[in-house]
Amino acid sequence: MTPFINPFVVSGHIADEYFCDRKEESEQLKRFLSNQQNVVLSAARRMGKTALVDHVFAMPDIAGNYITISIDILDTNNFSDFVFTLGNAVFEKVAQRSDKLMKLFPMVMKSLQASFGYDSIRGSMTFDIKLGDIVRPEYTLQEIFQFLANADQRCLVVIDEFQQITYYPEANVEATLRKHIQKAENVNFVFAGSHRRIMSEMFGSEQRPFFNSARSIDLEPIDLDIYTDFSQEKFRERGKDIEAEAVHYVYETFCGVTLYNQQLMNDAFDATPAHECCDVETIKLLIENFILESGKKQKEILQFVTEQQKAVLFAILADEPVKSITSSAFTKRHRLKSPSATQSAMKALLRSDLVTRRDGFYSISDPLMDLWLKRVLFHKS
Repeated sequence: MTPFINPFVVSGHIADEYFCDRKEESEQLKRFLSNQQNVVLSAARRMGKTALVDHVFAMPDIAGNYITISIDILDTNNFSDFVFTLGNAVFEKVAQRSDKLMKLFPMVMKSLQASFGYDSIRGSMTFDIKLGDIVRPEYTLQEIFQFLANADQRCLVVIDEFQQITYYPEANVEATLRKHIQKAENVNFVFAGSHRRIMSEMFGSEQRPFFNSARSIDLEPIDLDIYTDFSQEKFRERGKDIEAEAVHYVYETFCGVTLYNQQLMNDAFDATPAHECCDVETIKLLIENFILESGKKQKEILQFVTEQQKAVLFAILADEPVKSITSSAFTKRHRLKSPSATQSAMKALLRSDLVTRRDGFYSISDPLMDLWLKRVLFHKS
């Protein structure tokens, strides 16, 4: 272990020594997958879903016995996009493992014959799939699963932001995917999602195709005491210190969101000289800088929000948490157009994850955006 590395990792793979807690969730995920069960993994954004999956996939029991495949479908717009994304990932992670699998891939993927070529210099097959090549997405999906059934090891496929499939324009996408996943051989799935309400409905409603089809893991914020102990330990291992109250201040300011905890601890570690202690006043300055630095990104996000959506967003910000967004009192107090217009705007805000609804109350999803907006609109410190 090098003493100069910042122990609060905010990007890329996190080595075991820098990975904080999640012992119960890690063991659950490993156990479910090792017993050929599918898993639905739900958490708010930036809570550490991807880091948890990467952590488990790096464990010897998993890394040595499974082929792991991860796709993020947040930017997909339809079923063809989904199949395109999955097909590329399967080619890169499975087909290229051996000459045998490379030769098998074009034999199975008959619907994509035109996408295959041959590199005479390297003496190997090439695969140049384009989105327009996906003419019959359901048939291509069936071929992908047929290929995975012949992989030399069992496959684990993570589909991040899985709730995105509910926005596809095609009819019965959930039922189509469920049908093929149910029949899939030699493969298990992790359905990860950040829209907890939608994920809960998809897997918990008897009227939905994925009802009771996967074991459930919900990621909550890491326990405050555990994160405080972890932070102080990492500081002290490198001849520095941080007040427990300083860690608490970060945690409470950002509602325990893992990424923001890590980012501020990363900044605090960097700002603290050897043999000195980071206090609450230093943390407050670092948080203020962090909020101001995010301004450009927040403005870019708001550029894609309509005026009506902004009006509702700012109204929620002023009153949050808000229970009834269509009440006459809420409409009048914030001079909103009408309850129906508010409801329409809210659908868009929920879809874009700018607003979240939990336990019947609406609030701003991202604590960082919440803090920045309050600085800009209400000048609250």
